[in-house]
Amino acid sequence: MEIMEIAALFKKTYAGKKVFVTGHTGFKGSWLTYLLHMLGAEVKGYALAPENSYDLYYLLGLDTSMHSVIADLRDEEKLKKEILDFKPDYVFHLAAQPLVRLSYDIPVETFTVNAIGTANVLQSIRALSGKCTVICITTDKVYENKEWIYPYRENDRLGGYDPYSASKACTEIVINSFRQSFFNTADYNTHTKAIAAARAGNVIGGGDWSKDRIIPDIVRALQKSAPIPVRNPVAVRPWQHVLEPLAGYLLLGHYLNEDPIKYSEAYNFGPQLEDTLTVEELVTLAIKEWGSGSIDYPKQDKALHEAGLLKLDINKAISGLNWKPQWNAATAISKTIQWYKEPLETAKQITESQIKDYLTWNE
Repeated sequence: MEIMEIAALFKKTYAGKKVFVTGHTGFKGSWLTYLLHMLGAEVKGYALAPENSYDLYYLLGLDTSMHSVIADLRDEEKLKKEILDFKPDYVFHLAAQPLVRLSYDIPVETFTVNAIGTANVLQSIRALSGKCTVICITTDKVYENKEWIYPYRENDRLGGYDPYSASKACTEIVINSFRQSFFNTADYNTHTKAIAAARAGNVIGGGDWSKDRIIPDIVRALQKSAPIPVRNPVAVRPWQHVLEPLAGYLLLGHYLNEDPIKYSEAYNFGPQLEDTLTVEELVTLAIKEWGSGSIDYPKQDKALHEAGLLKLDINKAISGLNWKPQWNAATAISKTIQWYKEPLETAKQITESQIKDYLTWNE
């Protein structure tokens, strides 16, 4: 399917529909929420408050342009009330503790937010009457990483070394348990709820200010004309622009709504296999796009474990959803650095411009 056809499909699918987004104040959640607004959806968000006044949520004006609920995913009764009051057609569950290194500091909170928080979302959906299509977003790090050259497929074994990765593997088990126990496809006509999981990671794009993420670290260093610290220069990741998996989630939502029995499964979203880059290669391209900069290789004393090699097999999404990456890694890095080079006052305009560019938007 050509991207222009997908853009038209998105408008047809989501215009006038009620879409509940958890994690709408975060980086990916803000991009998704703004994209849904552009498509004509009625969006209600549920998430913790953003940490900074310059977070994308505020820069895009989402705090004043949508029904935004600032609350904790672990508050089961509050979450249930907000979902039941809204009666969504679609739910995109993104809310999570998303940082690997932070998970070493707050392991119990990471497991609680990611696994139990997801159980709270799905338990709330059980109480809904009527049809609902649910996409639960996890991560590419749900797989038991053997550091091999083979890309991971959706049926490969789940696992996780660090608390974040393990918590997301637990989240996938929660999703599958609810699907089998309460949203079984054999009984779809009775419960009318469809649940799918989307696995994507190493997403880059404008508006991410998180600690210990490569692009924010690069930008902070470049803005201060300081060397860019690179912890693991040879690590390989499936880098992709944020619009790539978001388009995949929306496409999965469309197909899941059309054929809930066939598409109630897990799907990987990532770059083409040959398009993966090392951390050092990504930083070098970012410096080139910025126009200046240098790399620092700090000594790692008792460094926390992070995966060195990770690749995803995306053939299921390509063949089953007619989805494919539109921007290669070099383009994704270029678009991302271009976003950060613009004044924050123009964040809304450049975000909208990049969405239209990605979707070859026709008004």
